[in-house]
Amino acid sequence: MMNQEKTFLGIELGSTRIKAVLIDENYAPVAAGEYAWENRFEDGFWTYALDDIWDGLRDCFKNLRGDFREKFGTELTTTGAMGVSAMMHGYMAFDAQGELLVPFRTWRNTTTEKAADKLIRLFQTNIPHRWSIAHLYQAVLDDEPHVKDISFMTTLAGYVHWMLTGEKVLGIGDASGMFPIENGDYNAEFSRKFHTLFNNFKIEDVFPRVLNAGDFAGKLTEKGARLLDVTGSFSCGIPMCPPEGDAGTGMVATNSIAERTGNVSAGTSVFAMVVLEKNLSKTHYQLDIVTTPAGKTVVMVHCNNCTSDLDAWVNLFGDALARFGVRPSQGELYDKLYNAALCGESDGGGLLAYSYFSGEPIVGLYEGRPLLARMPDARFTVPNLMRTLLFSALATLRLGMDVLKKENVRLERLMGHGGFFKTKGVGQKMMATALNVPVYAMQTAGEGGAWGIAILASYLKNSDMSLEDFLAKNVFADANPLCEAPDPDDVSGFNTFLQQYDNGLCIEGAAIKKMNCGAYE
Repeated sequence: MMNQEKTFLGIELGSTRIKAVLIDENYAPVAAGEYAWENRFEDGFWTYALDDIWDGLRDCFKNLRGDFREKFGTELTTTGAMGVSAMMHGYMAFDAQGELLVPFRTWRNTTTEKAADKLIRLFQTNIPHRWSIAHLYQAVLDDEPHVKDISFMTTLAGYVHWMLTGEKVLGIGDASGMFPIENGDYNAEFSRKFHTLFNNFKIEDVFPRVLNAGDFAGKLTEKGARLLDVTGSFSCGIPMCPPEGDAGTGMVATNSIAERTGNVSAGTSVFAMVVLEKNLSKTHYQLDIVTTPAGKTVVMVHCNNCTSDLDAWVNLFGDALARFGVRPSQGELYDKLYNAALCGESDGGGLLAYSYFSGEPIVGLYEGRPLLARMPDARFTVPNLMRTLLFSALATLRLGMDVLKKENVRLERLMGHGGFFKTKGVGQKMMATALNVPVYAMQTAGEGGAWGIAILASYLKNSDMSLEDFLAKNVFADANPLCEAPDPDDVSGFNTFLQQYDNGLCIEGAAIKKMNCGAYE
């Protein structure tokens, strides 16, 4: 029998799936549920509807409870603590009655170039396009009428937590993607500067209260319990940890929250993070400064695009096979195609691909056009195509990491997690090749941030010790991560591909201008 009071629940709303993971007192996953969803491009913005959020959460939670019932022969009615995580950044603005003023604008939107540029000059620090403050200020610059009615702004994780608990709070890692952080809270000097720029708005009055890992963030209310479980059998009163962003839960899931540690998360987007010992020498537009869930300074290289184009190609192959009456499972399809990439030529056989479904500010492009190009004599084979698509998913990350390297931030290894690593060995090998650094992955790498936020929920019961000590001594004491070291020949092949990729960015720019439906005259 499972003692439900000694379990911990984590729920993460990612870009393509909502996932719930229940862990036991030894931090091992014992039940899981998920729900596939996809963002929409409506009225010029990438978005998810509120109904999509709650329908997805309820379905995901129902699947988790079904998995638990099947394994343990009883209903899941409670848990020791729980937490919510989600994709960071974006724009969710509410009026005084708690009504959403405009549809949720996700991190994927790159419509904030003018606002980000002005804020960078104002603060003398990098403000990426996807950050919440950039979305807000862009709405101001565009004279959007809803701005005057804003009473509260938060992220997706902060919104879900608010609905479940009634608490307007946010974990410091997620908060650091809304507005710059200093000394454990929103940067007071920058807040004053923004108030001078836009005198109707005080950050501290409208943004959620900042909490650290281990802080009590409220309890699941009766209303919140019913939002998750329509049957009425899941208990309210469960303590909740601060809601966090997917970057923070990725750091936790890979034990990468101490200085000199780093991790890479790869799914719909891809980002690498390194916990800093000292500040960077100057501002770089390719590098974000955020924090760990415990408040330590982190440098991040974030790319908006990773696996979306890969997924589209895998689905295309699946559709082609189905027309011949062959219907492999989704897992088998990915495994076969990803492993085919290992048989490709080291440089991808002369193929060139861009995985940009949306804009990619690191290379100065603010819209996306997925592309595949080749010379007539390129070796157009399935292994070369798959290798090229995997390389394309990581090429922009490498360009950003090269900037970090110039700051003398050295990495001896990276911990990987996310859907990119689900096919054993392949994602790791490609990442190690692209970044020329050993890449490690835990057995839980595919569980990603849902497992990470479940760990943060369990930390509520252990917050008398530092988060670093808790992870090192309790959660990862017996961890034996799998390692893929870079192969010099593969690295040389990737560098050849990257040179062509960098040279060919003008092709992507031309596609944006010409495949535009009148957007560019």
